[in-house]
Amino acid sequence: MFISTLDLFKIGIGPSSSHTMGPMSAAVAFRNKIKETLGIYSSQSHTLRLRCILKGSLAYTGIGHGTDGAVILGLHGYTPQNLAFENVAQLLNQLKQRDNVQIDGLNIQFLPDSDIDFDKGEPLPEHPNGMILQLLKDKECVDTQTYFSIGGGFIHTLEEINCSEQVLTIEDYPYPFDSAALMLQMAEKSGLSIAQMKRVNEEKSIGVETLDSTLDEIWQAMERCVNNGLANDGQLPGGLNVERRAKALHQQLNEDTDNTTLNDWLCAYAMAVNEENAAGHLVVTAPTNGAAGVIPAVLHYFVKHRNASRDDIHNFLLTAAAIGGLIKHRSSISGAEVGCQGEVGSAAAMAAAGLCAVLGGSPSQIENAAEIALEHHLGMTCDPVAGLVQVPCIERNGFGAIKAYTAAMLAKRGSGHHIMPLDNCISAMKQTGLEMSEKYKETSLGGLAVNLTEC
Repeated sequence: MFISTLDLFKIGIGPSSSHTMGPMSAAVAFRNKIKETLGIYSSQSHTLRLRCILKGSLAYTGIGHGTDGAVILGLHGYTPQNLAFENVAQLLNQLKQRDNVQIDGLNIQFLPDSDIDFDKGEPLPEHPNGMILQLLKDKECVDTQTYFSIGGGFIHTLEEINCSEQVLTIEDYPYPFDSAALMLQMAEKSGLSIAQMKRVNEEKSIGVETLDSTLDEIWQAMERCVNNGLANDGQLPGGLNVERRAKALHQQLNEDTDNTTLNDWLCAYAMAVNEENAAGHLVVTAPTNGAAGVIPAVLHYFVKHRNASRDDIHNFLLTAAAIGGLIKHRSSISGAEVGCQGEVGSAAAMAAAGLCAVLGGSPSQIENAAEIALEHHLGMTCDPVAGLVQVPCIERNGFGAIKAYTAAMLAKRGSGHHIMPLDNCISAMKQTGLEMSEKYKETSLGGLAVNLTEC
């Protein structure tokens, strides 16, 4: 099993990695798939048409999460990465005026209002985030592919998800740990830190220079997102009329630094990121968009208030990615699959591990920090009000950052020995997610989502 740091931390746009970035990537993949065979079906006497059927959680909260817009953008050839610094709202408005998609000079009919189907019937059995893309010749389907958005912007085809055991087998890397227990054993035997082992694995694939330059890009994007959020105010889109608060909070803190706390700063930084995410702007999956504020908040605090070095930043990200990879491999980072424990809980575990590492924690202390942070998110539901990544998501990232910092400090002051291993905590998260009602897994059918009184 090898899940790269560069896969867990992907630069893209909000508001959701699983409902925006994943579907957009799937639409691009389908566009590329049919590109190879379009010539077979093109004829003046036939009409080619594109259709998308959204299933499960993508159908229930797709409007609030911008899934329809993501499909439109993807079918027109745009990826989350190349939209990160664009005016997406303006571009999307332009594309919605068109009645076709152009591929290799061919105009294929596509009317978003009628050709994107939010199917709230039975979800596909393989995963709650399913989508079916089709190419129709007249009314006959001549090409189709089923995709699953499995969290963090990752996608699988139907074939890939059905052979997931083969996809996730241990590959030939120097330190191929697929559990926290094995990670600790390898660290003890090699004398290397978790970040050093992760670095060796990454360098085998992409080399030293590419790894370091990409880590720099990831951090620069995170930092830019924090700063953008601290500079912007006004109302967030979507209809809830949620006002941005990070800028005003940050101004208050700067005007009265003698009466500020660590928690104040962490909340300001985390909320800044998730307000940017809710606005559909630049964001880095960390490991998802809904939880994108936790890691940048903790790392930004450490850089700004504790003068972290470039090496510290890299070691933080590499350590965090090692933990995130274990959670994704052994459980899930998808809110639609296991609830918000898999999003903010995973982010907090990753941030706690990264912070503990740069504070000089041993591998066992780092593993303990991750476990503490994850343990205290177990059972957390994903119940976004109005299907928007705003309430409770924005504040929840602030609390996730606080828990992460607390977990790191608590673990750092301990010996590393503890009762509950991280592997067992991850297993508990998976089991809890499996037993959790679908109402609390990103469908907006339960919890806070149905308990807002509208005046």
